[in-house]
Amino acid sequence: MFDLGGATLERIIDLDPFALPLSFLMPGADIEAIRHHEPVLSPHHVDFAAGNVLLGVQSWLLRAGGLTILIDSCVGEHKERPRRADWHRRAGTGFLDRLAAAGVSPDEVDIVMCTHLHADHVGWNTRLDDGRWVPTFPRARYLMGTAELAHWQAVEAREPGAHNHGVYADSVLPVIEAGLAETVDDGYDLTRGMRIETMPGHTPGQIGLCLDCRSHGQALFCGDAIHSPVQVFQPGWSSAFCSDRDLAAATRLALLERSAETGAVLVPAHLRGAWGMTVTRERGGFRPAFAG
Repeated sequence: MFDLGGATLERIIDLDPFALPLSFLMPGADIEAIRHHEPVLSPHHVDFAAGNVLLGVQSWLLRAGGLTILIDSCVGEHKERPRRADWHRRAGTGFLDRLAAAGVSPDEVDIVMCTHLHADHVGWNTRLDDGRWVPTFPRARYLMGTAELAHWQAVEAREPGAHNHGVYADSVLPVIEAGLAETVDDGYDLTRGMRIETMPGHTPGQIGLCLDCRSHGQALFCGDAIHSPVQVFQPGWSSAFCSDRDLAAATRLALLERSAETGAVLVPAHLRGAWGMTVTRERGGFRPAFAG
């Protein structure tokens, strides 16, 4: 558990490590361009021998302002994901057991914050119950960006089930039908000291969370605006899964500049080996310093 001063943060792991070839995750990237940063990036973030970026698929469990908040809900279980064998029809993953070990039952989650609606961020939104998908966290408000939800609803209307591993039908629509989905926009206050910020580019309506905390100034939960510390050294390397790679790079650069200027802690969704990182300027670029 990480103490943020008036708030606590824990990592609830679903899949770790999640290894992807650098050339696949970030098209056009050259591992030799980051070779001299190996002491910073190895062993948690890059496997240089294999040429892989190492990610964690996890939820951040934030307790702050009297709220229990689960930020992103990973891959889930029993979902049809045939295009990704390690996500397909998973069972017995222990995710809810790890949540229980952190002292939280599904009924005790107040907010599920969906930074965006990709398959590895919304899977545990629902669970299979007698052949039906039902909300895993039945008393929670599921927060989704207004633009994000509208985008995927439009895509789903054009090609039902043909995109994004089919997650809309099994991980988003059941939450909406249960009346638990709430759309939010930039500046929305969860409670005092916690507000939504838009962070588009990876998806059209990705959202993040800015937390004012006594011990670290601000913590910025930034979803997939930053996939890996690799992108601190190479901010222009956007992922293959970004809907607008130029906008994603601009959003990422703004976050890096903000951290370098103010000391804000960045908390990417897939960060391993630390709960967050700050950024300093170095020779015309940036360098990460890991927290926790």
